[in-house]
Amino acid sequence: MKTLYGIQYLRAFAALAVVVFHAAERAGSHFAIGAAGVDVFFVISGFIMWVIAERRAVSPQSFIIDRIIRIAPSYWLVTAIMIAGAVAGLFPNMKLTAEHIIGSLFFIPVRSPSNGEIWPVLVQGWTLNFEMFFYSLFAISLALPRRWRLGALAVMFFSFFAIGLILQPQNAILATYTRPIILEFLGGVLIAQLWLRRYIAGTGLALACVCLSAAGFAAIYITGADFDERLCGPLALALVFGMVSLEGGGSIGRVPVLEYLGNASYSIYLWHTLAISVIVKVGGKIGLGHFPLILVAVIGGTLLGIAAYECIEKPLRRVLSGHGRRRLTPGRA
Repeated sequence: MKTLYGIQYLRAFAALAVVVFHAAERAGSHFAIGAAGVDVFFVISGFIMWVIAERRAVSPQSFIIDRIIRIAPSYWLVTAIMIAGAVAGLFPNMKLTAEHIIGSLFFIPVRSPSNGEIWPVLVQGWTLNFEMFFYSLFAISLALPRRWRLGALAVMFFSFFAIGLILQPQNAILATYTRPIILEFLGGVLIAQLWLRRYIAGTGLALACVCLSAAGFAAIYITGADFDERLCGPLALALVFGMVSLEGGGSIGRVPVLEYLGNASYSIYLWHTLAISVIVKVGGKIGLGHFPLILVAVIGGTLLGIAAYECIEKPLRRVLSGHGRRRLTPGRA
């Protein structure tokens, strides 16, 4: 199956939005809406996993192994660097405990001893806890007959969501996996189901979905509204649905730079904060202006992610997955 360029472009923009968010935050500014890139990632994840499972036979075991190979090695490496930096005193505000380190490495939500937030050692790794949760539920659905899978996923996700509404748990694990944000994965699955059955919007409606989503994100930023998955989730769903509909109608062509950034988006997401931290510290000492500092931090974070993609992620995947292994990649997973 050919690459879905629209999905790749969204992955690129989502990763860059998160980079800008962290660069602005570290420089003492605010671009909170950049964090909505995570909502887009979650919808895309649900979309891609459902298309993969519908297009070829996938066992629960092979699915989980494939996901671990794809996600874990690079994440473990960046986490190890963070731990080593903390031990060496490079991150004076970071406190480490065995529980926090183990939870971080094995995608188990644990409250950080540094600030009490449910964050792993590598802060942006909190999203991978949700990804692994989704993969686990998805693997369970793969053990069922094909006709039951969508219904089973819906029941599981809404059950966790209902637990959160009713009990409002404070336990780190339950507080994480009962958040409304988990429904974004299910939304991506539903969009994939519509796309596979050619229930897509026409060009006009698809453009309206994309424009409405962009306007909604812009309004959140301009008005300073609270960043909330209950707002950003529906906007991310509209954006993904609009983009895949446009692609289905032949309205999206190949833009090599954006396609490449989409491929590198995972490494950019994982590695960018290391470069941003260094650049902001050095920039502050040499008196670099506020906006130039943010720009340099964004460029540096992106370039470090690209370097990690070429020098670490791609070689690791070749070693772990083997050369020539064919994968279904509708917008690479």
